[in-house]
Amino acid sequence: MAEGGKVDEERRGEAARTPPVSYVSLLRRNHSFRRLWFGLAVSMAGDWFRIIALYHLVLKLTGASGLALGGILIAQSLSMFLLSPVAGVLADRFSRKAIMIGTDLIRAGLTLGFLCITTADRVWLAYVLTAAIMAVSSFFSPALMATIPNLTRREELVAANALTSATWAAMLAIGSGLGGLVTAALGTSAAFGIDAATYVISALFIARIAIPTRRSETSDAATEESHSGWQTFVSGLHYIKDRPLIRRFLSVKAWSAGVGGSIVLLSTLFAENVFQAGVIGMGLVYTVRGIGAVFGPIVARRIVGENPEAMYRTIGVAFFIMAGLFLLFSRMPTLISASVVLCVATMASNILWVFSSTLLQLSVPDAYRGRVFATDFALLTILMALSTFIAGWAVDQPALGPRTVTSLLGGILFIPAILWLLPLVRQRSPELVLTDHAS
Repeated sequence: MAEGGKVDEERRGEAARTPPVSYVSLLRRNHSFRRLWFGLAVSMAGDWFRIIALYHLVLKLTGASGLALGGILIAQSLSMFLLSPVAGVLADRFSRKAIMIGTDLIRAGLTLGFLCITTADRVWLAYVLTAAIMAVSSFFSPALMATIPNLTRREELVAANALTSATWAAMLAIGSGLGGLVTAALGTSAAFGIDAATYVISALFIARIAIPTRRSETSDAATEESHSGWQTFVSGLHYIKDRPLIRRFLSVKAWSAGVGGSIVLLSTLFAENVFQAGVIGMGLVYTVRGIGAVFGPIVARRIVGENPEAMYRTIGVAFFIMAGLFLLFSRMPTLISASVVLCVATMASNILWVFSSTLLQLSVPDAYRGRVFATDFALLTILMALSTFIAGWAVDQPALGPRTVTSLLGGILFIPAILWLLPLVRQRSPELVLTDHAS
């Protein structure tokens, strides 16, 4: 135990002495990560073309029903939750590269199915296809998050996670903005076709990546290789159960997405119904969310640095900021003022995502990483589905509406903020046990 603590202290000291890797330097020097990043950037942009077009189409065909739109978000979440345990096992037992390529190609085919939704009696296809795409995506996400440490050095890891998250956010801003314009000018079919093409491009870039296998040559890793699929799944649950700190990291996205997923629904309804801004207003709301998500981790990384203990403490502060700004968002009188507040709230939300992901990657060995991240996605998706259903039902009630529901959700977010910061008041710094992230 003393030796392990000494090793952890040495690693933290090395991390503090190593200057942060710039995003440009990371992309210039790390060819494999650059290819992965470019493929992700293209497909992420296409995703927002599809999402904006689909939300607009469902609202138009169902008479702007909040519950109907909530059903789309629930379909996304439940399918990921149900398949995440299987996805985690596969990500730890088979080629993560093959998983990512295969899922991209399948998603391209499924996306073209949205072209068939032309009348109200075909809206059910939106739920089926959305569930299918997200079910396939449940295999992509754990493989991706488990692969990033294999492609990067320790000093590159925070930059790689921040850049990946910032890219998702930038594509949210660019893709949703362009998606709104394309949908308004050319119709939803054009947006769906563009999204399908971006998945194919992503697969082509990932196919050019050489992903090293760096599993630890330990008795535990050897035992994992000999397990059946069910045994591998159960051993992953035991690994998480026996490590309170890992469970704590897993709670971050669960809380954030459990409320944040509802905010996605509510901000969409604010644009379409409260402010009467149509698909262009919806595109604006998603664009400012993307801008906030881009700059959140970048600003936090510059202020906080890459010290694991500092990232740990920042999570609690980010929860408080996010909660207060959601309360403020619910009272904003105009689309512009609401968009500004939402932008800053999303900065805090994405800090939670990047810092919790990085701490998990630093704390979990490669042999368990796929299952841990699959559990991470499973928790956030099931809570997102539950809160989205409740919010979708609530906004359709005459006594509530979007503003009241949003303020209630902001109040709920103070719970994880208090739970996260209270232990830090009693204990100066958390005991973080770091692994060799590439092992």
